[in-house]
Amino acid sequence: MQIKDLTTDELKQLIRETVLEVLEDYLQDKTIDPDADLEIRPEVQQQLLVSRQRRAKGKPGIPAAEVAQRFGLTWT
Repeated sequence: MQIKDLTTDELKQLIRETVLEVLEDYLQDKTIDPDADLEIRPEVQQQLLVSRQRRAKGKPGIPAAEVAQRFGLTWT
């Protein structure tokens, strides 16, 4: 199958998958990440896994403006 034969939704999905793949490769490259050899606390790792699972199910995260408000930051 060629790209010209894809529907708009199929092309969007292909782009989404490609971007995720590139980001995962980038994040796993230990020469780029100076913290790559550091350990993550179990509770932080669990929070990240829960967040990832929620996103995979299409559930939204906390809006950035709400996070900024919680921490007393200005959001423009």
